[in-house]
Amino acid sequence: MTELILQALYSGVLQGGSYALIALGLALVFGAMKVINLAHGELVLLSAYVAYSVESGLGWNPIFAIPIALVVVCLASVMVYFVVGRIKKDREINSLILTYGIGVILTNLILLIWKADVRSTGSTWLQEAIVIGPFYSMRSEVLFFIVSLVMMGGLWWWLSRSWYGRAVRAVSSNRDAAKLMGIDPGYTELVSFVVAGILAAVAGVALFSYGVVSPAYGSVLTVKAFIITVLAGIGSIPGVLIGAVLLGVAEALTVTLASSALQELVGMGLFLLVLFVMPSGLFGAKGRRG
Repeated sequence: MTELILQALYSGVLQGGSYALIALGLALVFGAMKVINLAHGELVLLSAYVAYSVESGLGWNPIFAIPIALVVVCLASVMVYFVVGRIKKDREINSLILTYGIGVILTNLILLIWKADVRSTGSTWLQEAIVIGPFYSMRSEVLFFIVSLVMMGGLWWWLSRSWYGRAVRAVSSNRDAAKLMGIDPGYTELVSFVVAGILAAVAGVALFSYGVVSPAYGSVLTVKAFIITVLAGIGSIPGVLIGAVLLGVAEALTVTLASSALQELVGMGLFLLVLFVMPSGLFGAKGRRG
């Protein structure tokens, strides 16, 4: 039993890396525009299906689909931005409804193109077992966990050191004051959507490389990202990683010790617990960045 629990903890940590990339994209857009993009999970899913198409159509390793997924998902993300950016009144609630509708459209588009079948990779290289001490995992899980850490470190540096990263932070803090400093809020918001698209593209390929995807999975990913964002507190990159790992570990332990049918329920339980006990997230205002 002890070995099973330790293996579940290890698997949950690895899964948390991909969850963190998804949540960071959602949090970045919310920080810049105060918009919860309910189509974000569908953008991640779109990337996963691009990876499937590259593997099934060209016979390539899904990793080589990342450049194509980046182009497709970033273009879709920009289109979402231009649609949402046209909203001038009651932006929060109207954008919520609008992005939900966009998510439904994307789900049905995926259904039309790739059908309702469950898809997974057939790459033996990605599925090959990696043994680290007493722990077992697929090569893809370890590989994309490392990629996730690198990308999160890059995003932290970008928000902290680059001009555009600081502009995103300025707009998220005070839009009017950012204008007075010569920052174009519209262009800054567009940049945040593009960066969110990049994170979604890599996360989608990662999910396809070691799991299964289906058209209905997009809304589930959006909910997971929202739960992690609430756990972390808006804008905390280390907090997002820890929140994602907590969710991944909680799901893995639930599947191991109870039932896979309860996997989604445990995430909602964490979500409600943090809302009641720590409404500002695990890190609160002091841990925020961006």
